[in-house]
Amino acid sequence: MTQAPLSGIDPRSVWSVLRPQVIPTTFVESERLNRALQLEPGLLLVSEAFQHTGSFKYRAALSVALHSQASHLLTASSGNFGAALALAASRTGKRCTVVMPAKSARVKVAAVRSAGAAVDLIDTKQITRAARVDQLHQSDPSAQVVSPYDDPYVVAGNSSLGAELFAREIADCVVVPVGGGGLSSGLVVARDLLANSCQVIGAEPLLANDAARSIRAGRLSANDEEPSTLCDGARTLSLGKLNFAILREGLAGIIEVEESKIALAVQLLFQHANLKAEPTGALSLAAVLQSPQRFAGKRVACIVSGGNVDPTLYAQLLLQNG
Repeated sequence: MTQAPLSGIDPRSVWSVLRPQVIPTTFVESERLNRALQLEPGLLLVSEAFQHTGSFKYRAALSVALHSQASHLLTASSGNFGAALALAASRTGKRCTVVMPAKSARVKVAAVRSAGAAVDLIDTKQITRAARVDQLHQSDPSAQVVSPYDDPYVVAGNSSLGAELFAREIADCVVVPVGGGGLSSGLVVARDLLANSCQVIGAEPLLANDAARSIRAGRLSANDEEPSTLCDGARTLSLGKLNFAILREGLAGIIEVEESKIALAVQLLFQHANLKAEPTGALSLAAVLQSPQRFAGKRVACIVSGGNVDPTLYAQLLLQNG
């Protein structure tokens, strides 16, 4: 059972605590998009772009903040988890510091700061996120270091999205973006708890395919440096250990997606579903574009994990090949 790695945490109790404090996910079925993709019986979009702080990460961050005894939360993030933890910390009376790559989207840096957190910008070619977090932790040992994905309360919080999806029995398979593995792990945990037969399929940039390599090898296989994919949420060096333990048994596979398909997915979500998605959030649709034959005749749910994208990049993607 995939619940075992959560160290005795009952995800159902986390769901009940989070339910009144998170925004229910948004289900979007676009006839225009289905016609453009020529999909039968069709594709359902499950969007977290309207969640607090604009991504699913708030579920995980609030789960951690509510269960933490520390007064200072410290994390590393390309943006979405940082903003989510900053807001969750603020709402639970805690302090928050977020280490971010200097090349992070400006909209995400601004979001973290506006939620009240301190931002520590670094050059990831000079020092890794983990090394900088370790430095800051040494200066404040009482702070709790929070992983955006490799944490049982993070996975349990993310599983609340799966609880909303799988309770409906509306899909044969769900496609989910994979970075560090926090969201995909949460979906697997929720699927198994609810005894749902839905397949969970990962979507990962080909340029950042450490999860796919790890699943194939049967052991963690890390990237040497942060990948240069459009998907900043997938620029992780490796899956988390907890996440790998869940995903190696719980995933039906991972589709490795080319950058051109990611850009096209962003365009299609805007043009045919009136939905703004960041590149990482568009990964699930991009995976369908990459391997359409895999989804023939299936009811497909695509997780759109967030909508926080730098305006300049978003305009470039929408105008690309336009």
